Amino acid sequence: MKKKVALITGVSGQDGAYLAKFLLDNNYTVVGADRRSSRSDYWRLKRLNINNNIIFEELELAEINEMIRLIKKYNFNEIYNLAAQSFVQSSFSSPINTANISGLGVLRILEVIRNFSPTTKFYQASSSEMFGNTAEKKQNEKTPFNPMSPYAIAKVFGHFVTKNYRDSYNLFAVSGILFNHESPLRGEEFVTRKITLGLVKIINGDLDFLELGNIYSKRDWGYAKEYVKIMWKMLQQTVANDYVISTGETHTVKEFINEAVKYLDLKTTWKGKGLNEELIDLEKNKPIIKISKRFFRPAEVDILLGNSAKAEKYLKWKPETNFKDLVKIMMENELKYYK
Repeated sequence: MKKKVALITGVSGQDGAYLAKFLLDNNYTVVGADRRSSRSDYWRLKRLNINNNIIFEELELAEINEMIRLIKKYNFNEIYNLAAQSFVQSSFSSPINTANISGLGVLRILEVIRNFSPTTKFYQASSSEMFGNTAEKKQNEKTPFNPMSPYAIAKVFGHFVTKNYRDSYNLFAVSGILFNHESPLRGEEFVTRKITLGLVKIINGDLDFLELGNIYSKRDWGYAKEYVKIMWKMLQQTVANDYVISTGETHTVKEFINEAVKYLDLKTTWKGKGLNEELIDLEKNKPIIKISKRFFRPAEVDILLGNSAKAEKYLKWKPETNFKDLVKIMMENELKYYK
């Protein structure tokens, strides 16, 4: 049987690495694409021991001719678009680039598929950030979007243009609206990894204290290694459809900190309120976490909570890793690979 060929844009990122590993284990030929500036940063792929099993190609989502070249060269069965300017905070300082890559980049890929390879199946990485501050307690596929950042706005565009091309041109194009999913392969700029790495630096004497923003924002946190499998499953269905993928429970950033501290067996207590709130190391009698106004977003999203009933019904989706185990997995790996 001929191997399926899949393209993963953003292959060097957290989701790209886990997805590449999953597809390789399922006998795919994996072509991994990244922008030129990411070509030297393959630590995730090396950690998963798959960097020598991927065919690497350069791809700038701002340049449609590069996508045309790739699709003509490989005749992909599946394309997973995981590339984006993916850090919400950075999208406020780089809104035009965010719109060009995370929004228009999706349109460029769809146009190339439509014109050169209409049987190729397409997966778009949508985001729970598209919901923003919503009146609905739990967000599903029918919840109206209310994006609160340039990142989320660009993702809404990518989401709707994917649906439009599915409806207009009968392409097999789907969006996975994935709620926050974390892992040891998360980037250091994301709050969960910032916490785990920061605490390990502190106990090793390499950092005095960690500064964070809104520790009371609530997120629906799952395990990225599990979430990439459902991306693949969406493309194996007979009918193309969009799905919300989530755990269905929320936890604050503060709860994440408390679990991480508990794993390290540190004796701590919280003191103060607002910007003066601190986490105190009782044995050393000094703060190890402080709140800084510069890490607050210009427009905050207070809570995101997913309803994955549709995915449960049609994809048999059920999260396997709970919140406490997720923190444990991240802390174990942080200690294992530090330095």
